[in-house]
This record gives sequence, C-alpha cells and structure tokens, in this order.
Amino acid sequence: QVQLVESGGGLAQPGGSLRLSCAVTGTIFRIFDWAWYRQAPGKKRELVASITNRGAPNYADSVKGRVTISRDLAKETIFLQMNTLKHEDTAIYYCNKNPPERPWGQGTQVTVSS
Repeated sequence: QVQLVESGGGLAQPGGSLRLSCAVTGTIFRIFDWAWYRQAPGKKRELVASITNRGAPNYADSVKGRVTISRDLAKETIFLQMNTLKHEDTAIYYCNKNPPERPWGQGTQVTVSS
C-alpha cells in the first residue's frame, strides 16, 4: 500500500520560503505522475503543482512563478519549493498521485503570518 509522508511545513512570514518534502513508499514511484495539493480552512482541497512521470511540471495559476515542484527518483521523494509566500498559501499541504488516490498522507501544515 502506498504511504505518503509529508514534511517541511511550518510558520513563515509573508515573502518567506519553505521547502516541502514527500517521501513515497509502497508503489513504483517513477511510473506515476505526482502532485502537491493543499486544503485551506473551510475550502476544498486543490491541486497546487504537478509533475509528470517524465518530469514535466505544471502549476496552478495562484502559485505560478513562486513555487517549483521537483522529484528525486532515487530517493522516491517529491519536493515543493515555495518562495514569496503569501497569507493565502496557508493550508495543509499533501502529496499524492495525479490524479490522487486513497490513502492520503497526514499532510504538513504551512502557516504564513507576520
């Protein structure tokens, strides 16, 4: 069974940076497309960034130019580098396949506040 362990979240000031990581086990990592999703309080979970099995990234308009998704095939880990953070980036961030499958990981909380 797939296990997704997100980490790297925390408290950051507006304009700051965070780097999220997601360790993936229990599946053939390299053959799937992967993505980062986020869920803010009172809102539906949304896709933030994705990366195809060939390494091609794609970004939601709300984060384009501020985040970079990457992966390490050897470590079977997905990363999300987040720069120029905004208050509206506050959310729990999850990684999953794209499209996503159950189960989800526990997520990592990102809070942007001054």
